[in-house]
Amino acid sequence: MSDDKASPSPNSQEDSGFVPGDDLTAQWINYFRLVFGRMTDDGERQWRKARDLRNEATDCAKCEKHRDYLLNYSPIIRFMRQNINKLGGDLHSENIRCRRCDTRQSGGFEKSYGIILCANELRDQGHVEDTMAHEMIHAYDHLRFQVQWRDNLRHAACTEIRASALSGECRWFREFWTKGQYKVTQQFQECIRRRAVISVAKRPECKDDVQAAKVVNEVWDSCFSDTRPFDEVYR
Repeated sequence: MSDDKASPSPNSQEDSGFVPGDDLTAQWINYFRLVFGRMTDDGERQWRKARDLRNEATDCAKCEKHRDYLLNYSPIIRFMRQNINKLGGDLHSENIRCRRCDTRQSGGFEKSYGIILCANELRDQGHVEDTMAHEMIHAYDHLRFQVQWRDNLRHAACTEIRASALSGECRWFREFWTKGQYKVTQQFQECIRRRAVISVAKRPECKDDVQAAKVVNEVWDSCFSDTRPFDEVYR
């Protein structure tokens, strides 16, 4: 193998502010550099990845404990599971998987895989419940409405609106504590719009956030008012 291959600058780690290593000293140095703004965005990404790798087994075990409890005792999770079963689907602990995710998201749904819960991004049992409910609404929509996930942005926008509206993730209390959203009037609708636009904009078929916002607005009235399988917004 050639020895003239370009190698990282010896100062590259220092430039990002991230110090590699799992020893306690490195962890504290990285923590204080992050807190006091002495770490670049790239350094923060390296810090998060190192932290998540270090805590992977613990995070996944905690996520699985929450998942199993919610499948048995959460009213919204049990209700969604029953309605998915009525449509011929079946979600359970074998296809609702807790994994470490490299992307900054709480979870995802894929029709041939099931639901993934990003254990390293989930704060507590309430966050797991909201994420499971959100993804289960996607599963319900897939079975009930034959959602075209890859080539129909209107379908994607509609199921994102419904998932955010019906899962409980946009209730005022959660937005207040986790997003710093202090508004009372229109907070619920604004949260749903924001989350739907962000999700649609990430899709490869979407050009940018302007197109995402346009599509969300086009389907808003019909999708926001559609509360199936609930009689009304759950919470």
